[in-house]
Amino acid sequence: MQGKIALEEHFAIPETLQDSAGFVPDDYWTELSARILDIQDRRLREMDENGIEMMLLSLNAPAVQAISDPAKAIEIAQRANDYLAEEIAKRPDRFQGFAALPLQDPDAASQEVIRCVKELGFRGALVNGFSQSGDGDQTLYYDLPMYRSFWAEVEKLDVPFYLHPRNPLPQNAQIYAGHEWLLGPTWAFGQETAVHALRLMGSGLFDEHPGLTIIVGHMGEGLPISMWRIDHRNAWVKMPKKHPAKQPISYYFHNNFYITTSGNFRTQSLVDAMMEIGSDRILFSADWPFENVDHAANWFDNATISEHDRLKIGRTNANRLFQLGLDEGKAMAATPPNPSNVD
Repeated sequence: MQGKIALEEHFAIPETLQDSAGFVPDDYWTELSARILDIQDRRLREMDENGIEMMLLSLNAPAVQAISDPAKAIEIAQRANDYLAEEIAKRPDRFQGFAALPLQDPDAASQEVIRCVKELGFRGALVNGFSQSGDGDQTLYYDLPMYRSFWAEVEKLDVPFYLHPRNPLPQNAQIYAGHEWLLGPTWAFGQETAVHALRLMGSGLFDEHPGLTIIVGHMGEGLPISMWRIDHRNAWVKMPKKHPAKQPISYYFHNNFYITTSGNFRTQSLVDAMMEIGSDRILFSADWPFENVDHAANWFDNATISEHDRLKIGRTNANRLFQLGLDEGKAMAATPPNPSNVD
């Protein structure tokens, strides 16, 4: 399929580059660092070779969220956002941006998201999970009451908020001790993000701000397959509701969330997600530079789904959600899918 839009695609600035060093073995670091620092060269070639018209770019993880000093977090967020705006200005037909936000300080984060959307033209924000505060071991999750004014500004701006993964802090990761292979994208990323998303759903946030849109990646971080059980646990037992949300949790997942295909290139998982949340709320992504663009594109272009759904997931959903104004006539259907290609 030509004309795809991808939106979990990362870059780094020198100050945040080392945050990505631990996600690949040392002998791959030269390659990964070159990928993540580049925007205008190889990235564009990868896009051209794989039918991607536009990428929405975001800062690497955990970056700003791991800076416990609010003043430093504000400085790095602004520096990254200004740099990204300069790069987008070189090729606005190919790149758009997500704001990095210093959520250690909700008021500063509100000011920065307003600046990024209204002055820099960004299409939303991407935040790398919880923010660290205090001496670095305090975790701030965004269902806390201190963030309600921030969420009010995001709703007013009418832009999506991408909740991106990060690992739990070591003191909160005892279950992984001795099994570090489970950290990162293998498992911990998804679990950490899913719990954070569920906290948002259960907090009453979306009752107060029903216009909010949250995006989670990696085919929904395991949430699509869990929705029924979350709402119906021990259904024969009458128990008082223990969270403030007025609606079933699945209501908010279906009405306030989108998911992306980033880093999860499996047709069975895509079909399951389509059955739960619907193809109108799924968005194509690769997760470059941590995953290969060609792996994402080749899988998606040949996944055994209808061409109507392929076009929506690959392009039109994102075009509408982010108000990109791209010409829908430029999109072209993929080659006929190979029925044997179900992975």
